[in-house]
Amino acid sequence: MLTFVASLGLVVGLLLAEMPIAFAFGIGALVFATASGSDVSFLIPYAYQTTSSFALLALPLFVMAGTLMAEGGISDRLLSFVNAFVGRLKGGLGAVTVVTCALFGAISGSSSAAIAAIGQIMIPRMVREGYPPGHATALVACSSVLALMIPPSIPMIVFAVTGGLSVGAAFLSTVIPGAILTCVYVCLNFLFLRNVDTITVEERIPFRAAARNVVRTGAEAFWALLMPVIILGTIYSGIATPTEAAAIALVYAIPVGFLFYRGLTLRNFPATIARAAITTGSIIAVLFFLFVMSRAMILQQIPKEVAEALVALTENRILVLLIINVILLLIGMIVDDVSGSVLAAIILLPVAKEVGVHPIHFAAIVGTNLGLGNVSPPCAPMLYMAAGVSKLTLDRYFVPTMKLLALGHLPMVLVVTFVPELSLALPRLVLGIE
Repeated sequence: MLTFVASLGLVVGLLLAEMPIAFAFGIGALVFATASGSDVSFLIPYAYQTTSSFALLALPLFVMAGTLMAEGGISDRLLSFVNAFVGRLKGGLGAVTVVTCALFGAISGSSSAAIAAIGQIMIPRMVREGYPPGHATALVACSSVLALMIPPSIPMIVFAVTGGLSVGAAFLSTVIPGAILTCVYVCLNFLFLRNVDTITVEERIPFRAAARNVVRTGAEAFWALLMPVIILGTIYSGIATPTEAAAIALVYAIPVGFLFYRGLTLRNFPATIARAAITTGSIIAVLFFLFVMSRAMILQQIPKEVAEALVALTENRILVLLIINVILLLIGMIVDDVSGSVLAAIILLPVAKEVGVHPIHFAAIVGTNLGLGNVSPPCAPMLYMAAGVSKLTLDRYFVPTMKLLALGHLPMVLVVTFVPELSLALPRLVLGIE
């Protein structure tokens, strides 16, 4: 255990020194494996075999499909469609941002992609129309992690594969919490902006004109909105596995981008494919070294020792769950959502099982909590990515972010943790899990 703690401390130190995540975990994995006496010649083939699994093939396919749809012009159509409903209300653009991030998550499965596609459009637009820049930045950052909770979620794929769980069930576990958190952020946005007098609001239009605008923008967004229906419909109807559904999504994204939205062209198509490949490569590199470390941990029975230590610390199930949530929050602050999913599956899933938490319920806890960590200072990768768009210093968006997290995301983490039915209802209804 001491060797594991020292290796983990080394990884954290390297991450804080801004070493790339894959290299940090690679060094930590090799140090831990060597110090613990594990056979590295066995660990490397295991990691290669795991990253080459059929289930994990869904990851690059969803990344590719989401990248193609984003480049193809989907974000503009989604924004226009949601804006047709609430864009003429005070604070309406903020609501549009939240809902569109959630919808974009149903296509890309990535919070960073949501910031890149939605944040770069909405932050400057909100600022132009009188929104406080700090609020605009915080709203985009907090809303981006909804992409982790609305399927298909890339971190949920990784968590399910690592933990040996059903990918479809893991997807469904965060749907209801994600939908509730979307509504909470919309309401908080309106609440925080009620006394802001600088916001410009478009003039109201007659009901018939508004209805025609909804129909027109809905028709333009039809192909974008159809994509998650196809993905989830094929998975839960039994027509396709998640990996096969990801392949269908990729095949669907190409003609939509070229023929319907026309954002994809022969000129930008190679660069788009290359960008998706780079994203996939960086994720796979991280996963490879994480699987090396995780296998070495299992051989040394580290997960079992962690579970026994926490249970020995207290037999109170509520306290154990609170401790697990604190650990997940710290993991989410330090590493990205994909890396956090692997660590949670290897280290904390056995602990959750030990205290009687359903594995699919724990998947929802992980998905919800890692999102909180990804926008919580001091590390907060998604928060700083949004700040990179707005070019603001931390003091400008720190307070708005903390208000959104304290009143929105943190309560949702606690609700998901202590109300299992919220995350188990859909998997039981759709898939019949016990």
